[in-house]
Amino acid sequence: MWLYDKWNDYEIIDASWGEKLERWGKYILVRPDPQVIWKTDRTDPRWEKPNARYHRSKSGGGEWEFISLPETWEIVCPSPGLTFRLKPFSFKHTGLFPEQAVNWEWMYNIIKEASASSGSRPSVLNLFAYTGAATVAAAAAGAFVTHVDSSKGMVQWAKENARVSGIPEDRVRWITDDCSKFVAREIRRGHTYDAIIMDPPSYGRGPKGEIWKLEDNIYEFISLCGQLLSDSPLFVLVNSYTTGLQSSVLTYMLESAISSKHGGSTVSDEIGIPVTSSGLALPCGCSGRWTI
Repeated sequence: MWLYDKWNDYEIIDASWGEKLERWGKYILVRPDPQVIWKTDRTDPRWEKPNARYHRSKSGGGEWEFISLPETWEIVCPSPGLTFRLKPFSFKHTGLFPEQAVNWEWMYNIIKEASASSGSRPSVLNLFAYTGAATVAAAAAGAFVTHVDSSKGMVQWAKENARVSGIPEDRVRWITDDCSKFVAREIRRGHTYDAIIMDPPSYGRGPKGEIWKLEDNIYEFISLCGQLLSDSPLFVLVNSYTTGLQSSVLTYMLESAISSKHGGSTVSDEIGIPVTSSGLALPCGCSGRWTI
C-alpha cells in the first residue's frame, strides 16, 4: 500500500462503526466510510464533540450537521508544499482527497526533474480534475497543465486552490467539458501531452447528460488517452475509488493499452492513510502508475 505520512494538517484520528474521526487543520469532522466495517470502542472524546458530522441516510445520500465549522478554511500539504481551500460539499466531501498526497508528491518529483533536465515546461493533462489538487501539484513542479472537468463549479474551486497555492495564471488552461469528448477532439487536433492524470468517477454525467460508467468506459478511455502521449512521455496516472476495480486490473489495463504502444512499465497498488489510534492504514482506493 502507498501511504502518505507527512500530513500535519490532516489526520485520521480513529475509525470505527462505519465512520472515521478526522482532523482537518484545527477542525474535527466525523464522516462515514464504507471500508470501516469493524466495531471497536470509541474512546476518544472528540467522537462526541466534532465541529461537524455527516449523517448518512438509509435511503441514500445524507446531510451535514454543523456544530462550529466555518464556511471555508485552508490546510497545507507539506510535501510538495501546497495550500488547499476546503468546504463541506454534498455527499460528505470536503473538496480534497488527502490520501492522494502520495501521488501528488510522486508526480511533483517526476515533473520537477524533467523540467530541470529539459529546460522547458512538461505538458500535463488532468482529466476528471475535480478541485484541482493534482493540477496544483503539477503546475507547482513546473508543468503547464490542461485541467478538464465537466462541472463549472469544480473548475472555479480548482482555480481558487491554484490561487491560494500561488500558481501563476499562465500555468493552467481551465476547461469545463465532458472528458471523453475533449480527449476525442484533442486527438483530431493532433495535440499531445507529456503526462496524463485521470481520476474518473464510478458513475457520472457530462454537462449535456453524457453518461459515464467506469466499468464500461475506462479501458477504451485509457486507450484513447494513449494517443495523446507525446514522443517523450513521462507518466500516466489512473486513480480508482471503485471497489470492484482492483490494482491488478489497473496494471493490466495500463500495460495492454499504454505499454504495448509506448514501452515503459506499470506499477499499481492500494493507497491509504494511517489511523493514529490503531496504527492501521485505512484503504482509500487504488492507483496505477505508468512510466517510460
